[in-house]
Amino acid sequence: MWDALEQIVKICEWEEADLLLIAGDLFHRQPLMRELREVNFLFSKLTKTQVVLIAGNHDYLKPDSFYHTFAWKENVHPLLNGHMGGVEFRELETNVYGLSYHRREIMEGLYDRMFAPRKQKYEILLAHGGDETHIPFKKETLLNLGYDYVALGHIHKPQVLVENKVIYAGALEPTDKNDTGMHGYVRGEITEQGVRAEFVPCAKRQYIHTVVPVEEGMTGGALKQWIRAYVEEHGIEHMYKFILRGFRDTDIQFDLEHMKSFGNVFEIVDETNPAYDFEKLLQTNPNNLLGRYIGSLKDYAPGSVEYQALYLGVQALMETKRGER
Repeated sequence: MWDALEQIVKICEWEEADLLLIAGDLFHRQPLMRELREVNFLFSKLTKTQVVLIAGNHDYLKPDSFYHTFAWKENVHPLLNGHMGGVEFRELETNVYGLSYHRREIMEGLYDRMFAPRKQKYEILLAHGGDETHIPFKKETLLNLGYDYVALGHIHKPQVLVENKVIYAGALEPTDKNDTGMHGYVRGEITEQGVRAEFVPCAKRQYIHTVVPVEEGMTGGALKQWIRAYVEEHGIEHMYKFILRGFRDTDIQFDLEHMKSFGNVFEIVDETNPAYDFEKLLQTNPNNLLGRYIGSLKDYAPGSVEYQALYLGVQALMETKRGER
């Protein structure tokens, strides 16, 4: 994450960006003083870019937060009020507005009446939230507030609510194993012709969840080979979760821990089922409970509720038989 932020600073400097906008949760928890100093140092490298930021629900303004007393560089403009605040950039004919969280959850729709004051030619809103416990809002409401652009924070995955108008940039890098897909930032430009905004992928790694189709006859060695090839094809730098689905031979047991050694494989979930030969089981168990159960349901088509009941019932009876041995 630190490398990602440093890369964003380099991009801003290279492209001579006017504004770097951070819509909350610069930190995933309360920032330490040394972390604020490190961020401040990075921002101090910007010679042409002004930074505007708000605090989100993760790095909200606790009474003892270091946000309250920290001395930022002159090009950094934190909007650390629990009410509407703004910063004016006359040379850009632009104002940026926003508010910071003073508690972890805010259930009031604070943005519903936060209309653009129209004090400058261009006006931007930094907004954080969008669910029931984090300043709920509707995209139509934000669109009708009168801002040229609304930069959204809180959702970790990039998401366009209104093209060129209301956009979640998402986190620069995935923050947990469910943050799948691309991550990056939004590059935007405001002119008299309107706003043009685009998502730019920049994350060094992704969390990738993949279903592995397992068929009868697939051995543990074949499965390892499949996983190894998939990781090599999609990149050893990414982080993988594999979900095994399908039917395996009844005598096959996959060594899942050993398969995690082929890259950044953080989880393998085995959702396979044994491929029972119902006719053979019926022949070898003609007069017991297992045989009678198979005989009552074996003629139903695969995929039907009855066939599913057949499969699950046989599985339970087979496991019971193994437990009695």
